[in-house]
Amino acid sequence: MKSFDASRRSLLKGGAVAALTAGAAGSALGQDRVTTETVQCAEALFDIEYTEAEREQVVLEIDEWIAQKSRLRAVDKPNALAPATVFDPRLPGASFREQTAGLTPSGQSAGPLPSDDADIAFAPVWKLSSWIASGALSSRRLTEIYLSRIEQYGSRLECFVTVTPDVARAEADACDADLAAGRHRGPLHGIPYGMKDIIDVAGIPATWGAEPYRDRVAESDAHIATLLREAGAVLLGKTTNGAIAYGDRWFDGLTRNPFNPNEGSSGSSAGSASATSAALVGFGIGTETLGSIVSPSNRCGTTGLRPTFGRVSRAGAMALCWSLDKIGPICRAVEDTAFVLSAINGYDSGDAGSIAMGLDIDAGMDVRGMRVGYNPSWFESGSDADRAALQAARDAGVDLVEFELPQRRIDALYAVVEAESAAAFEHLTLSGEDDSMVWQAPNAWPNTWRRARFISAVDLINIDRLRRQVMQDMAEVFEGLDAIIGPNYAAGMLVITNYTGHPQLAFRSGFSEQPSRTIFGGNQPGAEGPRFTVPQTTSLWAPLFEEGKIVALGRAIEARLGVSETRPPEFG
Repeated sequence: MKSFDASRRSLLKGGAVAALTAGAAGSALGQDRVTTETVQCAEALFDIEYTEAEREQVVLEIDEWIAQKSRLRAVDKPNALAPATVFDPRLPGASFREQTAGLTPSGQSAGPLPSDDADIAFAPVWKLSSWIASGALSSRRLTEIYLSRIEQYGSRLECFVTVTPDVARAEADACDADLAAGRHRGPLHGIPYGMKDIIDVAGIPATWGAEPYRDRVAESDAHIATLLREAGAVLLGKTTNGAIAYGDRWFDGLTRNPFNPNEGSSGSSAGSASATSAALVGFGIGTETLGSIVSPSNRCGTTGLRPTFGRVSRAGAMALCWSLDKIGPICRAVEDTAFVLSAINGYDSGDAGSIAMGLDIDAGMDVRGMRVGYNPSWFESGSDADRAALQAARDAGVDLVEFELPQRRIDALYAVVEAESAAAFEHLTLSGEDDSMVWQAPNAWPNTWRRARFISAVDLINIDRLRRQVMQDMAEVFEGLDAIIGPNYAAGMLVITNYTGHPQLAFRSGFSEQPSRTIFGGNQPGAEGPRFTVPQTTSLWAPLFEEGKIVALGRAIEARLGVSETRPPEFG
């Protein structure tokens, strides 16, 4: 094991307070113990102040209290072991309509099969599905087109950790044989895709993007992998994600934006967005805890759907934050997200947070008269693309309803993901293996997890109570609304709706000229250099479990904007 700072490790291993006893007077047995001076020093970490008498009471039994926590750390807690307390986005007394109709495609014509392979590769899933079902295109041919493009462009974009050509060809041949025998598995039959590398597929590496796990091989299939195989989707390989689902930097590279390969693709579903944007896959599977579907979709110009919390099983996927993690599709067209979601929706007893809820999506539904909330100030400070999306919604005939979000400080909510992820990867912090991770900035995981050791348990419970208040706020906001439209990050909506569990659809709305950017959107050093035409997305949010409404609305807006089919020049 590489050397590490012993004082820092003792701080973490013994607990924040216990570590501050280094050098304090020993007990009768010659062991270090906590003194009133230790407690007084620790008070600053938690913004509290005790009297000297109160400190004397604290130290009476503190040694055993600390020993309890040390014994807990010795208990094996695999990543798949979820907490006993499970998040549920449904407020007490809330009711939801029964959904039984499933997926109704828009019915638009795919037209004839193009002769050019690139034109086929960039076609949306809804067209590919039609061509395969009609026999105009075989799954094997489509798979070979994508494998060829991965070979040609994959290293440039650094968007695949593992490519599985043998698996892909075998699954494609099986789909073609099924179709020849009259068995059609559904809208994803024969469609090749990329799976984010934090999701297990048996016998294939699942490295979680991080050096400590680069040799990890999955022993079993994640529930979503099973559902996609049953639906006829063809696995091309594992797409990259930032280490432990944060950012676009993984243990062996930096995943890149096809519209400007000088910058990263954002994260953490970096590879799925990059590969989908450059048409190396038919669609990608991403995950989101706090923006990991929406952010790379915005950077790469893909369409990302973050479903309602609990709608898609996470069993077999790496747990980062049990009360926030979600799995969803990344595609090149809005309707495609409905095709994928219909295949992966459903209750699974293997996921403690799974919710049994049907799915109704009529992709071609008439959206006229739909009540859509918007805040004018969001668009005044937004981009031209955001304003174009709003106008397209207006042109589609929706009723735009002005609204205001309740004014509430929500920054404390970030402690939830910090604490849960620190618990999930405690062993990396305590063992020093976190030092092997590529990204070591102050806001990267290793330092975030160290800092999380100082989150008070009392504060964390009160943060959870704040979360309930925010859930109540959003329930009131959505009362009488079918959807909300706005810039992706307006007024903290991305953060708020991740914590409340509401679905979000990010769809391409336009382009702008930008210099090369950092992961967080700032300009890279030397921003006076060349500028690039890059896409951006605008978002729709819906009430819990009402993804069908934002799919139909998003498709109507997409058709009016006419920007979804523009290809990244280097890869078109």
